[in-house]
Amino acid sequence: MRSSPKNNLSKSAISAWRVSTLLSMLFLFLIPLTMWMISYLGSGQMSLWIISAITFGLVVLAGLAIFFIPEIRWQRWSYQVDEHEIDLQSGILIITRTLVPVKRVQHVDTRQGPILRSYGLADVTISTAATTHRIPALEEETAEDVRDRISKFARLAKEDV
Repeated sequence: MRSSPKNNLSKSAISAWRVSTLLSMLFLFLIPLTMWMISYLGSGQMSLWIISAITFGLVVLAGLAIFFIPEIRWQRWSYQVDEHEIDLQSGILIITRTLVPVKRVQHVDTRQGPILRSYGLADVTISTAATTHRIPALEEETAEDVRDRISKFARLAKEDV
């Protein structure tokens, strides 16, 4: 059996994912707030128990999603790039292992959103004819190095064909 990929993501990924999840969860809290406003301003037919139960459920879900999931996600994500393939492993409950042949790579690029940029991180996106793969939250220098190595290996693999 093949060993797991050797490289881990940046430890700053945990903080970036927590901020991203917090912002997403804030939108979910608009649901009970809207229900409460409709109940308060409208006819008052919505039960406050249902609104409170939804709010409590969202608080528990937000706590798990913000404080525990990013740490576990970071521990389970690993990758490795060599001259023949890109090995990606991720997943919390279901572990996904993806091998991308380097000769199938059409283009590779780095991507940064505002949250990743504030932590000095970038994603590496690897496109093949069939789909796109992503290595998330690498340090900017590491992401550029990985992008350049994949590009170099893909160019060499296509010259051999």
